[in-house]
Amino acid sequence: MVDGRSRSIGEVIREGERSISFEFMPPRDEAGVEQLWQAIRDLEPFAPTFVSVTYGAGGTTRDTTVQITGRIARETSLRAMGHLTCVGHTRDELVEILRSYKDAGVRNILALRGDPSDGPSAPWASTPGGLTYASELVELAKETGDFSVGVAAFPEKHPASESREQDSKFLATKARAGADFAVTQLFFRAQDYVDLVERVRVEGVDIPVLPGIMPITNLKSVRRMAELSGAEIPDELMARFDGVIEPADVRRIGVDIATELCEAVLEGGAPGLHFYTLNRSRATLEIFERLHITV
Repeated sequence: MVDGRSRSIGEVIREGERSISFEFMPPRDEAGVEQLWQAIRDLEPFAPTFVSVTYGAGGTTRDTTVQITGRIARETSLRAMGHLTCVGHTRDELVEILRSYKDAGVRNILALRGDPSDGPSAPWASTPGGLTYASELVELAKETGDFSVGVAAFPEKHPASESREQDSKFLATKARAGADFAVTQLFFRAQDYVDLVERVRVEGVDIPVLPGIMPITNLKSVRRMAELSGAEIPDELMARFDGVIEPADVRRIGVDIATELCEAVLEGGAPGLHFYTLNRSRATLEIFERLHITV
C-alpha cells in the first residue's frame, strides 16, 4: 500500500486539495505530553494535510521538538512538519538538526528566521557562523535533504518590518529561494489576509499561503500572542466580549469569531486553514462542526 504521506505538503496544496492543518507546541511536563497526544488523537481522524510542532526561541526545545515530530511521523497516519529557526545556531548546527529531522522520518520543514530573545521587535543579530535570513535557511534545507519547505507570512507585517509591502517582498524572496508554501501568523481580519496574497502575487510569486487561525478561548493569552506577533485584535471584535465573564461564554464567542474568519478567508480564495491549537482540540472541533467539516 502506498503511504499517502509520500507526497510533500507543497505538492498536496498545489494539486488543489483543500488543506486543513494543526500546530502543536512541545509540552513542558508529563501532563502536557498527555494533553498533546489527546489532541492529536482527537484531530487525526480529520486526515489533516499536515501537523507541525513549534521550535523554541534560541533552540530551547530543539531535542523535544525533533523527538515529538519524529514520533508523530512514526506512530500516526499524519504528515509531520518540524519547525526550525536561525536563532542561536551555526550553519553546521542547522545542518545537524535537519539531518536529525530526516533520520526521524520528517520530510517537511517550516524554515523561520526566528525572533531575538528580547522579542520580535528587538534588534536582530545573527549567530556567529550562522544565517541571517529565513531565505538562507530555505536554501540550506533544500541542499541538505529532500525537504518540502514552508515559511512564515505576516498579514499585518512582522513587528520588525518597515511596511506590509516590505514584508511581502521578503515573502517573495523566500519563495524564490525554494519555499513551497507559506503559513501566516495569527490575524483577525480576513481582508488583511486577502491583501497579503494580492501583494505577493504582484511580486510575481504564486506560492500558496495558508491562513493561520487562532480561536480566542482566553482573552489574556490571545492578547499577549497578538502583541508579540504584531497582530491587532480589532475593537469591534473585542466589543463582543464586553461584560462577558464566564470562560464558557468567552469560548463560545471566540469560536463564533474564528468560524466567521474561516468562512471569509475561504471565500476569499484561501487554499485551506491552519489552526493554532495550543495543544487542545476542543475549540478546533467546535469550529469544524460549524463549518460542516466531518471525518
